[in-house]
Amino acid sequence: MPKETAWRKVIQSIIADQIKAEGLMLLGWRDVPTDNSSLGETVKPTEPTHMQVFIGRNGTARTDEEFERKLYILRKSISQAIYQRRDRGMAGYYPCSMSCRTVIYKGMFLADQLGKYYPDLSESDFDSALALVHQRFSTNTFPTWSLAHPYRMIAIMARSTRCAAT
Repeated sequence: MPKETAWRKVIQSIIADQIKAEGLMLLGWRDVPTDNSSLGETVKPTEPTHMQVFIGRNGTARTDEEFERKLYILRKSISQAIYQRRDRGMAGYYPCSMSCRTVIYKGMFLADQLGKYYPDLSESDFDSALALVHQRFSTNTFPTWSLAHPYRMIAIMARSTRCAAT
């Protein structure tokens, strides 16, 4: 999400409207805790605000597969509604995930900074069957937070084929 509170509220309103339009239920929002003290000074000015949205099935999806499909469609409809506004204030919006199965923590930092940046990952009750860390170096583009994550399909393919890190 963008740093500016006013633009975050506009985006949250659009998201809430789209959730309702898809027959789902907005359960709430969470500000994701971060610690940017290890980030370089050139990265901090473009750092977004990280938020998680919690969405309920509202009786519209009986299985996880149905719910996952509805969330995929929802993510696309939210992005379309936001991008159609063509407003630079909303440029900080980037949905890195909207899934009932996968949580993505992304950022513009080195792999060894991941745990420090996201204190969630050090919580004793945080547990995962799979973790994928992808470190990307820009070669022909200026680095941005939205490009700091590999395409979603890399993580999904690794998860579905049960690939292990070596």
